[in-house]
Amino acid sequence: MILNYFNILYLYRYIMILSTFLKEKRKQANLTQQELALKAGVGLRFIRDIEQGKQSFRLDKLNQVLRLFGHEMGPVPMDRKDLIR
Repeated sequence: MILNYFNILYLYRYIMILSTFLKEKRKQANLTQQELALKAGVGLRFIRDIEQGKQSFRLDKLNQVLRLFGHEMGPVPMDRKDLIR
C-alpha cells in the first residue's frame, strides 16, 4: 500500500484516538502507567509511547493492554467504496 497524504492523516488520527482511549481507560481504572504496564505484562516505555501517540508498535503487545479493558485491535474489512486506489 502506498501511503499518500490522506492515508497519513487517517493513520495519525486513529493513532491519536487510540492514545486518548488508552489514557482515559487507564485513568478510569485508577492506574498509573507503571501499574498498567505490570498488569498487562508490557514495559512502562511501551505504555508511555502509546499514550504519547507513537506511530509504530507491536499489535500483539497493544492487544495485551487493550484486553484488560475488554477491547482488541486488528484489521477489519472495509467497504470497497472506501478503498484508495
